Amino acid sequence: MASVTSLSHSVEQRLASALSAALPEAVGADPLLRRSDRADYQANGILALAKKSKANPRELATQVVSQVVTGDLIKDIEVSGPGFLNVTITDSAIIENLGARYADAGRLGVPVADAPGTTVIDYAQPNVAKEMHVGHLRSAVIGAAVTEILEFTGESVVRRHHIGDWGTQFGMLIQYLDEHPHELDHKDSRVSGEEAMSNLDRLYKAARRLFDADEEFKTRARRRVVNLQAGDPHTLAVWQRFVDESKIYFFSVFEKLDMEIRDEDIVGESGYNDMLAETCRLLEESGVAVRSEGALCVFFDDVKGPDGNPVPLIVQKSDGGYGYAATDLSAIRDRVFQLKADRLVYVVDARQSLHFKMVFETARRAGWLNGEATAHQLAFGTVLGKDGKPFKTREGETVKLVDLLDEAVDRATAVVREKAEKVGLSERAIEENGRYVGVGAVKYADLSTSAVRDYKFDLDQMVSLNGDTSVYLQYAYARIQSILRKAGEARPVAHPELELAPAERALGLHLDQFGETVHEVAAAYEPHKLAAYLYQLASHLTTFYDQCHVLSADNAPEVVENRLFLVDLTGRTLHKGMALLGIRTPERL
Repeated sequence: MASVTSLSHSVEQRLASALSAALPEAVGADPLLRRSDRADYQANGILALAKKSKANPRELATQVVSQVVTGDLIKDIEVSGPGFLNVTITDSAIIENLGARYADAGRLGVPVADAPGTTVIDYAQPNVAKEMHVGHLRSAVIGAAVTEILEFTGESVVRRHHIGDWGTQFGMLIQYLDEHPHELDHKDSRVSGEEAMSNLDRLYKAARRLFDADEEFKTRARRRVVNLQAGDPHTLAVWQRFVDESKIYFFSVFEKLDMEIRDEDIVGESGYNDMLAETCRLLEESGVAVRSEGALCVFFDDVKGPDGNPVPLIVQKSDGGYGYAATDLSAIRDRVFQLKADRLVYVVDARQSLHFKMVFETARRAGWLNGEATAHQLAFGTVLGKDGKPFKTREGETVKLVDLLDEAVDRATAVVREKAEKVGLSERAIEENGRYVGVGAVKYADLSTSAVRDYKFDLDQMVSLNGDTSVYLQYAYARIQSILRKAGEARPVAHPELELAPAERALGLHLDQFGETVHEVAAAYEPHKLAAYLYQLASHLTTFYDQCHVLSADNAPEVVENRLFLVDLTGRTLHKGMALLGIRTPERL
């Protein structure tokens, strides 16, 4: 199906033509069209144009109105205030446009981007041999949503999960296991991914305690890192065991999150090990990096420490070891030159913003990032507890992600069970919907907040049927499906000849904005704006239910069909929008 031009865009084109007819120097000017409480739309662009051309804004607005043809798209246009234009759309134009969207079942008329490119998105980056905690939630959820949205707009997306699987901690871990082999002996094949990771996590903490307390062990562990980097077979074999067991665990957690992570997309720090020396050589030979006290550093005029001295990005340490910067810079080289990426997006904690600012600037100086390839950190804030402090257990421990998800599903299942009798849900359906509602609640709470802001993790609020929650949206969708099931022989049919009630118009105009919203969200990597759109859609739907009875016997058949059409298109839009956020919409709740 061809894409559908939104009503607002069609009105903009009409106004732009009228503007250039009334004021020839205004060719290509933006009428600045916005949704309005006073009419369907208000155009505010004439004031600035009048000022620029030294014209009277109300007189110019009146001239523009005289150039606008009304009847098919625009029902009424009038001058308001100092020179605003209030525009009302015809009912027939609203329904005809929505009919075109309805006919395009797969995309709902949403266009593919004019010039899609290739984006590498780096998200969901857990660490090998460490349990995933609440801090890993945001990168995974935000990254997965942005990936879905970009792909829907036509972008070619390469997923990368840059897991922590290399460096000093693995020398420490492998050395400790060699000296304490009995501490990780679980040959029982029935051990789950979570149990295996719990054992690894315990081992890691014990190794860290010894590493911090015993200088001789620290020396042996660092020697083991050299063996790992040199490819010593025994050391590599133990390392590979850690990686394999960790991956089984990662997959089990991501499955709980209802998120697909593919093995071929996991390219951790180890994946760039062979590139590190060349990255350093290229930076040093080009003069981008210089030796300082034995280390290879990149300096910046605007990055200084508390003492006023420059704080460099250390690419290679004085002992010859490589830091995160060398790996991140090598990854940029790989993504730009091998994967041919136009854009690199990093979904990473805001606390790492300085590191990535320095890495990106270094890559720009080296010529790896330029006009053809750009990098962007999609920085996210911290998950807070109800007390407004970083989310911890009562014992002060970091909250395990699996525990948090299990509790969310338990709470949601209780909410679903309360309503289950009314809709005749089986026990299996209650459990399945409980999973969808619980995981959806966690994702939506995250995605409905601007990524860079901190947000409070409040399960009671998340699984509430009221307010801006995923459960509210999921119930709206389930209610739509219930109406469609009850419709009997009546079918959704668009009737452009009908006069629309105010609530029908408001719902229709909001439905028409779906495509524009998706593209705005994709361009700015802002999934919270899609969440806001969907919540507003469900709110419009609630008002519509209250004011416009769909299946009333008092309605003429064509009114019933038209309202079923609006309800069905709302359901399809909710379903598609929630899917882009990674949230399921059960048919019955």
